Amino acid sequence: MKKIVILISGGGSNMAAIVRAAQREGWRERHGAAVAAVISNRADAGGLAFAREHRIATEVLDHKQFASREAFDAELASVVDRHQPALVVLAGFMRILTAGFVQRYEGRLLNIHPSLLPAFPGLHTHRRAIEMGCRFSGATVHQVTAELDFGPILEQAVVPVLPDDTPESLAARVLTQEHLIYPRAIARLLATA
Repeated sequence: MKKIVILISGGGSNMAAIVRAAQREGWRERHGAAVAAVISNRADAGGLAFAREHRIATEVLDHKQFASREAFDAELASVVDRHQPALVVLAGFMRILTAGFVQRYEGRLLNIHPSLLPAFPGLHTHRRAIEMGCRFSGATVHQVTAELDFGPILEQAVVPVLPDDTPESLAARVLTQEHLIYPRAIARLLATA
């Protein structure tokens, strides 16, 4: 069984989209794959309840309990490794990972970013796209490398930036596309693995 471990920090809407796609598309039967665990750095992350409702193992590892980013990432890797993942999927995991963590899961660590990378890495992507006068924005699924929001692009979706858009309205439109392309990129990887 190819196990998928998903890391979240909040509501987990992308995680939920992945879980629903795995069930709807029969990833277990088609790809021999399943979401094995959802891990959060925040005990109050709303996505944990969704995972539990779907009988997915959950764990919480509070980053505030560690003296350094390296110490947290070392323990996070230990928790992730207990599930023997084929893929580690970042779905709104709001922590910058150390190079050591990224290297440990090289080639099987994925992220989604709410812009058309390489444009607008980092935070405030929607505000920045509007301020720059972009006519299009979108989302990118990519393999994670040590460089923030950089790495081989696996999938992208494009949405128009409308004249009356706010960062919130653009974010909502982009998010609907994230929910489509993230599961699709994962399924494609599973089919070739």
